[in-house]
Amino acid sequence: MSQEKTTHFGFQTVNESEKAGMVHGVFTNVASKYDVMNDAMSMGIHRIWKDAMMDWLAPRAGQKLLDVAGGTGDISFRFLKRAGYAHATVLDMTESMLVEGAKRAEAGAMADSLDWVVGDAMQLPFEANTFDVYTISFGIRNVTRIPDALAEAYRVLKPGGRLMVLEFSHIPNDMMQKAYDLYSFNVIPVMGQVIANDRDSYQYLVESIRNFPDQETFASMIRTAGFDNVKYRNLTMGIAALHSGWKI
Repeated sequence: MSQEKTTHFGFQTVNESEKAGMVHGVFTNVASKYDVMNDAMSMGIHRIWKDAMMDWLAPRAGQKLLDVAGGTGDISFRFLKRAGYAHATVLDMTESMLVEGAKRAEAGAMADSLDWVVGDAMQLPFEANTFDVYTISFGIRNVTRIPDALAEAYRVLKPGGRLMVLEFSHIPNDMMQKAYDLYSFNVIPVMGQVIANDRDSYQYLVESIRNFPDQETFASMIRTAGFDNVKYRNLTMGIAALHSGWKI
């Protein structure tokens, strides 16, 4: 009998079959405080990073976006505002995150241009060659099998379509990375306790950031999935990074 494959859940080793449920539990717990905590954890800088993502993406009228792990809709709202006339599908495995997003004022104003879909990044419920743009923002590190998610991104994009990933990454300077880790591990879980009454979920989020591959390693994973012209840009010294690739 073959032994089940294992993966990381933060710093724990768990069976692959267990991870999705555990991640779902984290984001169900934090959904109502997710946007507040993002501001607190990044001191508002996540908004600048998301704007930088849109600057590089340069949305165009008529495009169809799939925003995976789209949560409360931050990326989709920005995309639609920049594109003018376009359509965005927000997909997330955690329904409560989508519910919070649909409550936002922007969601009402953009209702005709938005779909909210519960689904899995590793098994997208869409036909091949459907979307012009695929984005995933602070979500890819929570996927059980990242290569499967990237393969699905490639499948559902049209030829000429673009992948863009925004994710926490690695600071190239070791001393600065150590200082940031001290902040992450000592401050963010405490913030989670104070703001969301949930230390454990934010402890996982910090650990998941440290387990994510560095910029070059992740770029090579995107290339392996079939994407061309793969590039990345560091944000705030590498605390986060944007990765871009094209389906040619």
